[in-house]
This record gives sequence, C-alpha cells and structure tokens, in this order.
Amino acid sequence: MSKTLHLTEQLIAQRSVTPEDGQCQPLIQARLAPLGFACETIVSGPADFRVTNLWAKRPGRSGRTLVFAGHTDVVPTGPLEQWTSDPFVPSHRDGRLYGRGAADMKTSIAAFTVAAEEFLAAHPQPKLGIALLLTSDEEGPSVDGTVVVCEKLRERGEKLDYCIVGEPTSVEKLGDMIKNGRRGSLTGKLTVKGIQAHIAYPQLGLNPIHKALPALAELAATEWDRGNEFFPPTSFQISNIHGGTGAGNIIPGRAVIDFNFRFASVSTAEELQQRVHAILDRHGLDYELQWTVGGQPFLTTPGELVGAVQEAIRAVTGVDTELSTTGGTSDGRFISRICPQVIEFGPINASIHKIDEHVRVADLDPLKEIYRGVLERLEAL
Repeated sequence: MSKTLHLTEQLIAQRSVTPEDGQCQPLIQARLAPLGFACETIVSGPADFRVTNLWAKRPGRSGRTLVFAGHTDVVPTGPLEQWTSDPFVPSHRDGRLYGRGAADMKTSIAAFTVAAEEFLAAHPQPKLGIALLLTSDEEGPSVDGTVVVCEKLRERGEKLDYCIVGEPTSVEKLGDMIKNGRRGSLTGKLTVKGIQAHIAYPQLGLNPIHKALPALAELAATEWDRGNEFFPPTSFQISNIHGGTGAGNIIPGRAVIDFNFRFASVSTAEELQQRVHAILDRHGLDYELQWTVGGQPFLTTPGELVGAVQEAIRAVTGVDTELSTTGGTSDGRFISRICPQVIEFGPINASIHKIDEHVRVADLDPLKEIYRGVLERLEAL
C-alpha cells in the first residue's frame, strides 16, 4: 500500500463531521514534527462549537513559503442506510476508495503531507519554506477556522508567498481543472413593508408582494457587469420569497425576499449594494435590507504558482489544465488576504457531499506527485 493511500484511509476513519476534527490534525502533526515543522494548535469558537486549527511551518533558506491548506472536517453523512458501506470505514470497490471526506478533502491532505515528506527527504535544507494550514470549520460557518488563523498570521507579520488549497477541482480526470480564483458572495435579506388587510377590501391594505414585483423584475434583468478574462459576469439570484400568513383571504403585511450575488472581481460588494438600493428607492418601496458579505473575490493571474502547477500536472498526467473561477466559495478567500498567489487543486469532485463519496485509487499517488512537482519547481526558482 502506498503511503498516500494509507494516510488517506487513516484520515477517512476519523469521524470528523464539522466542527469535529477527530484525530486528523494530531495524525498530521505527528508526521510533520519530526521533519522540523513548528506545529501550533489554535482552538477557537464557542463551547458548543469548538473548532480546531493546525498551523505547521518549516522555514526555508530563501524566505519564500508555500502553504498547503485544507480542512479536516466533513459534511454530515446523510442517511446511513443509503451508504453501501460505513462512511467512516475506508472501503475499496472497483478501484475506488469510499468514505466520507474521500474526495473533499482527506485525499488532498494525505497527498500533500506525503509530498512534503518526500520533498524534505530529497532536500534536507531547502530554499523553499513549507507550511500546512488545516481547519475543522470549512464545511461549517467558517468563522472560527482559516479566517482566525490568517488573522493571527497577519498580526504576526507572517509572509506567505504561495498557497495551494486542496479542494477537489478536477472534473473528469485528475488535473483537468484548477481554480485560480473564486467569485465573491453577497447575500441580501430584503423586507418590503405593506399594510395587512382583508383581501376583499384591498383599498384598506397595501400588498408588499405587488409592490416588490416590478423592482424584483428589474433586479433580475439587470446586467451587473460583463465579467473579464477569468470571471463570468456577476449573477443575481433570488433564493426565497416569503409573504402572507398562509390564509387565502389576507393581504400580507410584509414580504421577505432572500437573494444572492456571486460577483466577479470587476465589481465590488459596495457597488452592488448601492445599485440595489437605487433600484429599490426608484420603485418607491418601504423596505429594510440586511447585507452579508460571504466572501470577497480573489484572483491569481498566471505566474510562478500557476505555472508550477500547470507544469507539474502536465508532467505527471499529460493533461493541459484549464483555469477556472467557477463554483462556490472556499477558504482561499481568507488566505488571499495575506498571500498574493492562491490556487485550488485536488481530485475529481463528482462525488463530493454525496452518498458513497469516493476517489479513484489510481489518482492518489499521481496527486501526490503533482504536489511534490510543484514543490520542486518552486524550489528551483
């Protein structure tokens, strides 16, 4: 059994449903500490939602540092009876390794840990520094995990140069896609006020749903931007509309509309908020609007890190990888605040968060070789 497969199985066996880590981070720390990594456990969050974070760093002679980032927590399993095998007992069928977190993202953690071990065996005194940042709060609220660690590093003046987040980004075969950025996320909760009344006496009421509809239609039809070379245009989507008491003869007193922007780097959260308010005001609505910025967009243009990853993928798999910024948010949005070059790369993502989550066993060691290839290429700079 390969070292990568063995460590992946050990990690899958840990019941680390968010915010629990199980014993994932101690397993990784036990392997890193003998290699000269200074390991720090950072616990954060309220008593009923304690989050465990690991920051491990081994400085290099050049002062440059590559960070491998990931999360040890996994999403809940869903109905256990629908799983073919226990989600926390690593199982093999038809060349696949099954278990919760197999793809998202315990395979990546195992692969970059073993890659670091092999790299340091070949380069006992490397120019390149290596660090690992692991959290148990990526699948949860993401308020006591990577963002907390990054803030501590910023306060200390830690300098990070490159970061690979081990999110599962491949689509059909290993290495066919990496994420060199992500869109921002901006959520609004709009409350439109009306006057409740009997539906047979509309002159005595004011229907907030009727009032809101023209404004919502304009919001849905608005072109917010046209994106750019790396980002698709900003999208606006309504996710929920709530109004009324459930009775069929009452004009509601208020309507609540939830919506979300996934926005390109050519727009800002502040600009989008201003434009929404302008539309609502123009339609004369009596409203309240609460905003939540889930994450700012980040983008790493082709350069040292993107080039190293592309070359390593091509050398190991022969695949010419596609750069993409699609998908949801990731912890890269926090790391990008203190690190100028951040990309995401990991195994095939087709089964993530699903029943019978799995990875192809044949992809494990190539993934490790790609991570090691990135280390070798950055070491040579």
